[in-house]
Amino acid sequence: MRKATAAAGSLAHFVLQPGVVAGLVPWWLTGWQVRHPAPSWAWTPLRVAGVVLLAAGILVLVEAFVRFVVEGAGTPAPIAPTQRLVVDGPYRYVRNPMYLAVVAVIVGQALALGQPGLLGYAAVVGGGTAAFAHGYEEPTLQRQFGAQYEAYRRAVPAWWPRRHPRQTGRGRQPSARPQL
Repeated sequence: MRKATAAAGSLAHFVLQPGVVAGLVPWWLTGWQVRHPAPSWAWTPLRVAGVVLLAAGILVLVEAFVRFVVEGAGTPAPIAPTQRLVVDGPYRYVRNPMYLAVVAVIVGQALALGQPGLLGYAAVVGGGTAAFAHGYEEPTLQRQFGAQYEAYRRAVPAWWPRRHPRQTGRGRQPSARPQL
Protein backbone atom coordinates (compact mmCIF):
# COMPACT_ATOMS: atom_id res chain seq x y z
CA MET A 1 0.00 0.00 0.00
CA ARG A 2 1.33 3.44 -0.89
CA LYS A 3 1.91 5.82 2.00
CA ALA A 4 -0.56 8.38 0.63
CA THR A 5 -3.28 5.72 0.49
CA ALA A 6 -2.35 4.46 3.97
CA ALA A 7 -2.42 8.03 5.32
CA ALA A 8 -5.85 8.74 3.82
CA GLY A 9 -7.22 5.43 5.12
CA SER A 10 -5.76 6.04 8.57
CA LEU A 11 -7.22 9.54 8.70
CA ALA A 12 -10.65 8.21 7.75
CA HIS A 13 -10.37 5.46 10.37
CA PHE A 14 -9.20 8.02 12.96
CA VAL A 15 -12.32 10.12 12.39
CA LEU A 16 -14.69 7.15 12.27
CA GLN A 17 -13.37 5.05 15.16
CA PRO A 18 -11.69 7.05 17.93
CA GLY A 19 -13.32 10.26 16.71
CA VAL A 20 -16.77 8.79 17.24
CA VAL A 21 -16.00 6.60 20.28
CA ALA A 22 -13.89 9.13 22.22
CA GLY A 23 -15.29 12.37 20.81
CA LEU A 24 -18.81 12.24 19.41
CA VAL A 25 -20.33 9.79 21.92
CA PRO A 26 -18.94 11.59 25.01
CA TRP A 27 -20.22 14.86 23.56
CA TRP A 28 -23.62 13.25 22.90
CA LEU A 29 -23.72 11.90 26.49
CA THR A 30 -22.60 15.11 28.21
CA GLY A 31 -22.78 18.00 25.76
CA TRP A 32 -19.24 18.55 27.07
CA GLN A 33 -20.87 20.52 29.85
CA VAL A 34 -18.72 21.07 32.92
CA ARG A 35 -20.49 19.94 36.06
CA HIS A 36 -19.59 21.42 39.41
CA PRO A 37 -20.04 18.62 41.93
CA ALA A 38 -19.80 19.65 45.57
CA PRO A 39 -17.36 20.36 47.02
CA SER A 40 -15.90 21.93 43.90
CA TRP A 41 -12.44 22.44 45.45
CA ALA A 42 -12.10 18.66 45.79
CA TRP A 43 -12.54 18.24 42.04
CA THR A 44 -9.64 20.54 41.08
CA PRO A 45 -6.92 17.85 41.24
CA LEU A 46 -9.21 15.43 39.40
CA ARG A 47 -9.88 18.00 36.68
CA VAL A 48 -6.13 18.59 36.26
CA ALA A 49 -5.56 14.82 36.08
CA GLY A 50 -8.34 14.63 33.50
CA VAL A 51 -6.75 17.26 31.28
CA VAL A 52 -3.40 15.42 31.52
CA LEU A 53 -5.05 12.08 30.63
CA LEU A 54 -6.95 13.69 27.78
CA ALA A 55 -3.83 15.31 26.31
CA ALA A 56 -1.68 12.20 26.79
CA GLY A 57 -4.34 10.00 25.22
CA ILE A 58 -4.62 12.24 22.16
CA LEU A 59 -0.82 12.36 21.73
CA VAL A 60 -0.45 8.57 22.00
CA LEU A 61 -3.38 8.03 19.65
CA VAL A 62 -1.97 10.32 16.96
CA GLU A 63 1.52 8.81 17.34
CA ALA A 64 0.12 5.26 17.03
CA PHE A 65 -1.89 6.13 13.92
CA VAL A 66 1.14 7.76 12.29
CA ARG A 67 3.20 4.63 13.07
CA PHE A 68 0.71 2.48 11.17
CA VAL A 69 1.32 4.57 8.05
CA VAL A 70 5.08 5.11 8.37
CA GLU A 71 6.23 1.85 9.92
CA GLY A 72 3.44 -0.55 9.00
CA ALA A 73 2.57 0.67 5.50
CA GLY A 74 -1.12 0.30 6.22
CA THR A 75 -3.95 1.43 8.46
CA PRO A 76 -5.44 0.38 11.80
CA ALA A 77 -8.62 -0.62 9.97
CA PRO A 78 -9.07 -4.39 9.50
CA ILE A 79 -10.02 -3.81 5.85
CA ALA A 80 -6.59 -2.27 5.07
CA PRO A 81 -4.14 -3.75 7.61
CA THR A 82 -0.46 -3.03 7.88
CA GLN A 83 2.02 -4.97 5.75
CA ARG A 84 4.63 -4.95 8.54
CA LEU A 85 4.23 -5.53 12.26
CA VAL A 86 4.29 -2.20 14.12
CA VAL A 87 6.59 -2.52 17.16
CA ASP A 88 8.19 0.90 17.73
CA GLY A 89 6.97 4.10 19.37
CA PRO A 90 4.23 3.42 21.93
CA TYR A 91 4.16 -0.22 20.77
CA ARG A 92 7.50 -0.75 22.54
CA TYR A 93 5.68 -0.28 25.87
CA VAL A 94 2.31 -1.95 25.31
CA ARG A 95 0.67 -3.91 22.48
CA ASN A 96 -2.62 -1.95 22.51
CA PRO A 97 -1.73 1.73 22.87
CA MET A 98 -4.58 2.92 20.65
CA TYR A 99 -7.23 1.26 22.78
CA LEU A 100 -5.64 2.47 25.98
CA ALA A 101 -5.40 5.98 24.54
CA VAL A 102 -9.09 5.99 23.58
CA VAL A 103 -10.06 4.93 27.11
CA ALA A 104 -7.67 7.55 28.56
CA VAL A 105 -9.36 10.25 26.46
CA ILE A 106 -12.80 9.20 27.73
CA VAL A 107 -11.65 8.99 31.37
CA GLY A 108 -9.88 12.34 30.93
CA GLN A 109 -13.12 13.92 29.76
CA ALA A 110 -15.01 12.38 32.68
CA LEU A 111 -12.60 13.92 35.18
CA ALA A 112 -12.04 17.25 33.43
CA LEU A 113 -15.77 17.82 32.94
CA GLY A 114 -16.85 16.45 36.31
CA GLN A 115 -19.00 13.88 34.47
CA PRO A 116 -18.57 10.58 36.35
CA GLY A 117 -21.12 8.90 34.09
CA LEU A 118 -18.45 8.80 31.39
CA LEU A 119 -16.45 6.41 33.59
CA GLY A 120 -19.07 3.73 32.99
CA TYR A 121 -18.89 4.39 29.26
CA ALA A 122 -15.07 4.13 29.45
CA ALA A 123 -15.44 0.72 31.14
CA VAL A 124 -17.76 -0.48 28.36
CA VAL A 125 -15.35 0.77 25.68
CA GLY A 126 -12.40 -0.84 27.48
CA GLY A 127 -14.21 -4.17 27.74
CA GLY A 128 -15.27 -4.06 24.11
CA THR A 129 -11.81 -3.26 22.82
CA ALA A 130 -10.23 -5.95 25.02
CA ALA A 131 -12.67 -8.53 23.64
CA PHE A 132 -12.00 -7.39 20.05
CA ALA A 133 -8.22 -7.47 20.57
CA HIS A 134 -8.31 -10.93 22.11
CA GLY A 135 -10.91 -12.47 19.81
CA TYR A 136 -9.92 -10.95 16.47
CA GLU A 137 -6.66 -9.00 16.43
CA GLU A 138 -4.37 -11.41 18.27
CA PRO A 139 -5.33 -14.47 16.16
CA THR A 140 -5.15 -12.37 12.99
CA LEU A 141 -1.68 -11.02 13.83
CA GLN A 142 -0.53 -14.54 14.75
CA ARG A 143 -1.62 -15.84 11.34
CA GLN A 144 -0.17 -12.85 9.46
CA PHE A 145 3.19 -12.47 11.24
CA GLY A 146 3.74 -15.87 12.91
CA ALA A 147 6.89 -16.18 15.00
CA GLN A 148 7.59 -12.45 14.75
CA TYR A 149 4.28 -11.63 16.43
CA GLU A 150 4.69 -14.41 18.97
CA ALA A 151 8.07 -13.02 20.04
CA TYR A 152 6.58 -9.54 20.28
CA ARG A 153 3.57 -10.86 22.23
CA ARG A 154 5.85 -12.59 24.75
CA ALA A 155 8.03 -9.49 25.20
CA VAL A 156 5.42 -6.70 25.39
CA PRO A 157 2.32 -6.77 27.62
CA ALA A 158 -1.10 -6.28 26.08
CA TRP A 159 -2.65 -3.86 28.57
CA TRP A 160 -0.30 -2.74 31.31
CA PRO A 161 2.57 -0.69 29.77
CA ARG A 162 6.13 -1.74 30.45
CA ARG A 163 8.17 0.65 32.54
CA HIS A 164 11.04 0.58 30.05
CA PRO A 165 10.57 0.23 26.30
CA ARG A 166 11.36 -2.97 24.50
CA GLN A 167 14.56 -2.50 22.53
CA THR A 168 13.99 -3.38 18.88
CA GLY A 169 16.53 -1.18 17.16
CA ARG A 170 15.21 1.78 15.25
CA GLY A 171 13.39 0.72 12.12
CA ARG A 172 14.23 -2.97 12.48
CA GLN A 173 11.70 -5.70 13.08
CA PRO A 174 12.17 -7.81 16.20
CA SER A 175 13.97 -11.10 15.92
CA ALA A 176 12.15 -14.32 16.71
CA ARG A 177 13.69 -14.17 20.19
CA PRO A 178 12.24 -11.48 22.46
CA GLN A 179 14.66 -8.83 23.65
CA LEU A 180 13.77 -8.11 27.23
